[in-house]
Amino acid sequence: MASYKESGVDVEEGYRAVNKYKDHAKRTMIPGMLTGLGSFAGMFEIPKGYKNPVMVSGTDGVGTKLDVAFQMKKYDTVGIDCVAMSVNDILCCGVQTLFFLDYIACGKLEADVAADLVKGVADGCVETGCALLGGETAEMPGFYDVGKYDLAGFGVGVGEKKEMIDGSAIKEGDVLIGLSSTGVHSNGFSLVRKLVPNPMDPFTVDGKTTTIGEALLTPTRIYVKPVMEVLGKYRKAIHGMVHVTGGGFYENIPRMYPKAKDGKKQLISLIKRDSWDIPPVFGELIRRGADLDSIYNTFNMGIGFVLAVNAKEADAVLEMFNANAHKYHREGTPDMKAYKIGSVAYAEGPVNTQKESVLFVD
Repeated sequence: MASYKESGVDVEEGYRAVNKYKDHAKRTMIPGMLTGLGSFAGMFEIPKGYKNPVMVSGTDGVGTKLDVAFQMKKYDTVGIDCVAMSVNDILCCGVQTLFFLDYIACGKLEADVAADLVKGVADGCVETGCALLGGETAEMPGFYDVGKYDLAGFGVGVGEKKEMIDGSAIKEGDVLIGLSSTGVHSNGFSLVRKLVPNPMDPFTVDGKTTTIGEALLTPTRIYVKPVMEVLGKYRKAIHGMVHVTGGGFYENIPRMYPKAKDGKKQLISLIKRDSWDIPPVFGELIRRGADLDSIYNTFNMGIGFVLAVNAKEADAVLEMFNANAHKYHREGTPDMKAYKIGSVAYAEGPVNTQKESVLFVD
């Protein structure tokens, strides 16, 4: 008679992993949680005071950045990426995520590795201010290679319907404020892995030598708390927001603009060259052969979040971001910086391609 363990699934290792998860999840407990890890479903109470609450959700994974983590045998940071990819998306509506759930799949479960992955998820939830409400760990021998894991998740937030930010208020002359990234974040790694076959290669920045793999594993910046603080004072001045993920500038920034109707001209972005600092890791990728014609269609190039702001309040918004950045410091990464990176304008003619909607100017 064959047992479940003989088929490749070790339930005892699964129990050990879940017990480790619970310790990390405790750090994320916030008001509104009605259940903890271990229930069949997670329950979270909608905060009081909303007149017309709207639920906002987002889901994403870490992608092939995980392969760099496997090669480096460093598993405790990619969980932050997993959280960041969803909560930053949700933030684009002007909403803070309330709770997050994760999904881990593997060929053979190692409780310590899985716990490190969940540690990163919990770290990301703490940085966001949301609860880790639940999750799933799937051990699938013969389907995933031994030693390989996949990591994904989703978050849910709530906001007042009349306060949703959907881009409909964006107008010509709005200022584009960009918030600095921590590096490559969690997109474009199919190209990164081609350019960097050995993540143990040395990489020197400001006289300090580490490995290129360490630089690549720098977790995605979570923009929730600094942006929500600014929204608390300048919400009406923020007309649209963008999380710069896969597809870079060209694919993501146009997503916040309403589609032109009734023969009206289409809104586009005028991006000022050299208006922000580009992290050294991108220079290294260019040195290794990244296509100069497509890097802004692949990577964030140092800007991970963009806001379209009423021109009259743009300086005040910029000042508030930069004045408060130190409050949201993450160890091992520089403080977030905010830059004026461009403006919103009307296209002179029809916009038929992504590159026609994001124009770089001197």
